[in-house]
Amino acid sequence: MSDKALVVLSGGQDSTTCLYWALERFGRGGVETLTFDYGQRHRVELECAANVARHAGVPHRVLPIDTFAALGGNALTDAAQPVPEDSPAEGRLPATFVPGRNLVFLTLAAAWGWPRGIHDLVAGTSQTDYSGYPDCRRDTLDALERTLSLGLERDIRIHTPLMRLSKKETVLLAAELGALEAMALTHTCYRGERPPCGTCAACVLRAKGFAEAGIADPLLAR
Repeated sequence: MSDKALVVLSGGQDSTTCLYWALERFGRGGVETLTFDYGQRHRVELECAANVARHAGVPHRVLPIDTFAALGGNALTDAAQPVPEDSPAEGRLPATFVPGRNLVFLTLAAAWGWPRGIHDLVAGTSQTDYSGYPDCRRDTLDALERTLSLGLERDIRIHTPLMRLSKKETVLLAAELGALEAMALTHTCYRGERPPCGTCAACVLRAKGFAEAGIADPLLAR
């Protein structure tokens, strides 16, 4: 295992939990964070990611990549697409699916880490509560991990501590890791609203997790 880990930090609940997981595993001096400005409509998450990293006392960097906004066609980057409140029809991906987003993020994270000697990447993907996104599945990331290792001639490891956890279990893990205070700084709402709208799919899933865990959401208690 390398001395450092790079956390892909969106400023949301899951990536913040992963940041505190990395802090426990690699130590405060062994963690850096990377956030992507990809033209997302909920741009408040960029500020939230910076605040979370500052609160945790770890280095933070934002990389601009506007190609996803140029591609459009999804509710997270295209203002013409409505933010969904209901689950998609069976067999269809949600309107919030940004094709290739996690693949590109992790590839760029690996490239960022390469000259800095960072072999370990940490991402908040989960195939339990993953909204049907195919690039959140562990088999997808296993394939990417092998591809990056071959392409960079380095043993790249993609850690996904939330991969098989429900949102309830993710909340309980955050509490165990001491991440609840940082949760007040996070952002989940697809509409980019603070306080959150409470009705979009992301808000509903977050609220469900905290309710099932029996823990008040620090963001709403602010």
